[in-house]
Amino acid sequence: MIDKNAPENTDVAQVDDQSLSDSQASTPSRKVEPLSKTTPSLRIIGQYLKDLSFENPKAPLSLSQNDNPPQVEISVNVSAHIMGACDYEVDLQLNAKATRDDDMVFGVELVYAGLFRLRNTPQENVNPLLLIECPHMLFPFARQIMADATRNGGFPPLLMDPVDFSKLYRDSASPEPANKAARESK
Repeated sequence: MIDKNAPENTDVAQVDDQSLSDSQASTPSRKVEPLSKTTPSLRIIGQYLKDLSFENPKAPLSLSQNDNPPQVEISVNVSAHIMGACDYEVDLQLNAKATRDDDMVFGVELVYAGLFRLRNTPQENVNPLLLIECPHMLFPFARQIMADATRNGGFPPLLMDPVDFSKLYRDSASPEPANKAARESK
């Protein structure tokens, strides 16, 4: 409790500008300039769990020790939706399915999303920002949810490797091999 009637602490040294050495007094302070009205910007407005499903159909038998580890297949999908003039929702969908001898051991489906605000962004940069940078920011949180879900389901945590969202974007932007071959044959 602070006693308002007690004398001020006299142990604290008082420093004024005159007592600073020349080198200390001349240290420039860094001033952060506000963004101009034309500077492109990307802000995270919020992020949230939209959907989470964990299936353990053979429990408790699936939890027994087995020398044959399950095969885990993981799929990643990204989508973006316009929410306002500058606001976009980006959904990061992660699905993992573990099987052993053609039987499902566990399955996890996650949709983790974020609301992002883009300002002063050239139109040609909007899709790459939404489908590469935004999911890149969301991924660590989604990865942790996947690991926690599998651990809470009685399995070792599923620790996903980092995802190359640039490659996913490039692959989705390139035409399918069959379509490419059809165009080249004309």
